[in-house]
Amino acid sequence: MSASDAVTVGRRVLLAEAEGLRAQAEALGPAFGRAVDILFAATGRIVCTGVGKSGHVARKIAATFASTGTPATFVHATEASHGDLGAIGAGDVVLALSKTGETRELADVIAYAKRFGIPILSMTAAPESALGQAGDVVLQLADAPEAAGALNAPTTSTTLQIALGDALAVALLERRGFTPSDFGTLHPGGKLGAMLRTVADLMHGADELPLVVRGTPMREALLVMTEKRWGVVGVVEADGRLAGVITDGDLRRHIDGLLDYAAHEVMTPGPRKTAPPAMLASEALALMSDPAPAVTVMFVVDDGRPVGVLHVHDLLRAGVM
Repeated sequence: MSASDAVTVGRRVLLAEAEGLRAQAEALGPAFGRAVDILFAATGRIVCTGVGKSGHVARKIAATFASTGTPATFVHATEASHGDLGAIGAGDVVLALSKTGETRELADVIAYAKRFGIPILSMTAAPESALGQAGDVVLQLADAPEAAGALNAPTTSTTLQIALGDALAVALLERRGFTPSDFGTLHPGGKLGAMLRTVADLMHGADELPLVVRGTPMREALLVMTEKRWGVVGVVEADGRLAGVITDGDLRRHIDGLLDYAAHEVMTPGPRKTAPPAMLASEALALMSDPAPAVTVMFVVDDGRPVGVLHVHDLLRAGVM
């Protein structure tokens, strides 16, 4: 096979699976809503199970649930018959995957769930199958040919399973009001974790704040600015609210007779760029980088009062891009 032939095959496979996904989306109906209701009401875990390729997909779906705030685990259907049924308990929901719905290894999981009144969500292409009939809700796979053609190897069908699992997880997280901050808590590592950290995670606290009160002579304000080494100094009102910020640019604009001024006479009032502690680090970087104007240092304020200071280098060191 030439390189161009391989590209042709690749495109054929991708288009076949894309057509399967389109058919799956069009076929989605009330059963999907009932499945989300059952998952939302669960007080335990979502137990995803299957064997073969469906087992691999079930493991991935369990990981997706867990990473988006829904307690979930994977139980291999074969291992369930040898003691792992103990991982399924009251309050759980079983999500069982099998294209044909006649996978023998699922029989013990189905029987156990029925015995203890544990809801079963059946993901299968055959609603009339043993798995389909056992399910409290059947999530039927669209009638789409496998991308491998006559070989009938699991390709399109596993793609549909993965996509249905993603759809369940996203519908459930949106129903629960799961936020980017919640997601960040579950993903502390790597670039994704860095992007989802908050300003409060990265800011420098009260001990490092360069602040003076309104009316402070500029001689004293310059000492604070030099001591804290941020290149800025914040000017606060008597009640602690941030009134303005003095930057290098403000100093240059008032260079003539600078030491005769008070801090509030030199400051830029009402700084446009401040961040609340709960702001995502990625949002803070975008705000600081915005050219209207771009800044390298930003005060973190809570109810108008400075609680920290953030430098763009803090964000870059943390891996925020």
